[in-house]
Amino acid sequence: MRKAEKKKESFHKQLRRIAKESNRSSIWVYFILRGLVIACMVLEFLRGDMNNAFLCLLSLVLFLMPFFIEKHFKIKLPNMLEIIIMLFIFSAEILGEINNFYGIIPYWDTTLHTLNGFLAAGVGFALFDLLNKNTKNVNLSPLFLSIVAFCFSMTIGVLWEFFEFSTDMYFRTDMQKDRYVTSISSVLMNEKNENVPVKFKDIEYTIIGTRDNENNIIETRIDKAYLDIGLIDTMKDLLVNFLGATIFSIFGYLYIKNRDKFSFVNNFIPLRNEDFKG
Repeated sequence: MRKAEKKKESFHKQLRRIAKESNRSSIWVYFILRGLVIACMVLEFLRGDMNNAFLCLLSLVLFLMPFFIEKHFKIKLPNMLEIIIMLFIFSAEILGEINNFYGIIPYWDTTLHTLNGFLAAGVGFALFDLLNKNTKNVNLSPLFLSIVAFCFSMTIGVLWEFFEFSTDMYFRTDMQKDRYVTSISSVLMNEKNENVPVKFKDIEYTIIGTRDNENNIIETRIDKAYLDIGLIDTMKDLLVNFLGATIFSIFGYLYIKNRDKFSFVNNFIPLRNEDFKG
C-alpha cells in the first residue's frame, strides 16, 4: 500500500514540477480531460455499461503515455503534440465510441484517421532524424527520411486495421463500420464456376436469414442495398492515413532542407531533452 501511495505521490509531484517549470498548457488540458473522463466513467458505471466504463479507464491510462515516454525514454514531446495526442484519445474513445460521434458526425472517423497518419509520420520522422543528427557514420538524405516517415506511418495504419479486423472477427464488435452499397461484382456467384465476375447493379434488396435459439428462421431485409462488412471502411481509413502521412512527409522534407523556415514542424516531432528549445 505504501509503495502504491509513493508512486502516486511521485507522479503528481512530477506533474506539478513540469507545470511549474514550463507552464505548459498540456498539463491543464490533461487535468481537464481527465476530469471529464472520470465523470463519464462514473456515469457509465452507474448505468451498468462496463464496456464503456472500461473505455474510460483505458483513456485515462493512454493520457499518461506522453508523460511516461518523457520520463523513461528521455524524449521531450512538444507542448502542441502532447495536446493533440490527448485530444485525439478523447475524440476517439470518449466522443467517438461512447457518444457515437462516429455515427452522428460525418467524417469524424475520417478526420481522426487522417490525423493519425500525420502524427505517426511525425514519430517515424523524429526517430530517424535523431539517428541522422547524432550518429557520425549515418547520413540520410532528406528524401530518404521522408520516405521512411511515410512508410512508418502506413505500417502503423495497417497494424491498426489488423487490430480492428481481429476484434470484429473474434469479439463480434463492429470497429470496421458496415455500410450500404448498391452494386457489387462477384466471381463466387458465377454459376459456371468461371473466373468471370457477375455484376449486380441497382440492388433492390438483400435478405439476411438467421436462426434463433428455437431454430426458427429470422429474415432481416435491407432495402435498396447490399451490406458491406468493413472492406470499404478499411480502404477508406488506409487512404486517408496515406493522405496524412504524405502531408507530413512533404513538410518533413522541407524541414530538413531548411529547418529555420519550416520550424513549425518542431511542434509535431519528439526531440531529445537536450535538443528541446520549448
